[in-house]
Amino acid sequence: MVRGLDLDLEQFIRANLPIAPVPAVPEIRLHKAGPASGLRRLAELDEHGFGSPYWAYYWGGGLALARHILDRPEIVAGRRVLDLGAGSGIVGIAAAKAGASEVIAAETDRYAVAAIELNAAANGVTISTVLNDLTAGPPPPVDVVAVGDLFYARDLAERVTAFLDRCLEAGIDVLIGDPWRAFLPRSRLQLIAEYPVLEFGEAGNAAAKPSAVFSLMPQGRAAGPAAAA
Repeated sequence: MVRGLDLDLEQFIRANLPIAPVPAVPEIRLHKAGPASGLRRLAELDEHGFGSPYWAYYWGGGLALARHILDRPEIVAGRRVLDLGAGSGIVGIAAAKAGASEVIAAETDRYAVAAIELNAAANGVTISTVLNDLTAGPPPPVDVVAVGDLFYARDLAERVTAFLDRCLEAGIDVLIGDPWRAFLPRSRLQLIAEYPVLEFGEAGNAAAKPSAVFSLMPQGRAAGPAAAA
């Protein structure tokens, strides 16, 4: 049951957000909201604050990062992976499918955690979920941190970057997926790959747009020129 609601959230997601293959990443199937999913009604019922249902849609950075991990499984195979700000869990699911030894998906939204657990089960993978803001604490015991779509606001981007710097200092690799948003730390990013994806909010007949995968360089080390594109 969801606190404040006479509703089983997992049952709501199963009943109202159908599972479908993900565009550009068809190996993964996710529960996705549509016009008739009733998210507005769910928000009105939640007296404790519903927030943005980002976990119910596809986003460019997550799509690119998931595609890259599935195409290059050696990046995560046999390694411990943190999917930070996991949303639907697409990146963590890709890492698990690619052979990661352990996948942790961290979120601050209880709706997202419920969606991640359902999506992981739908894809036959095991993911540990954490309902907490990890950016305020020390680096977790992982080998890779994957970050999709967390650079859309300045204050969030600064907080995430500070956390990722602590991860780099601890010897953890950092991968970022993002469609070139304004608050990326571009001077420290090394462009690895770009993928054409169709992000949430774009019409079905819209052209796919490039979303990038980057590695984050430690402070004081210049990234390649492609990062400024």
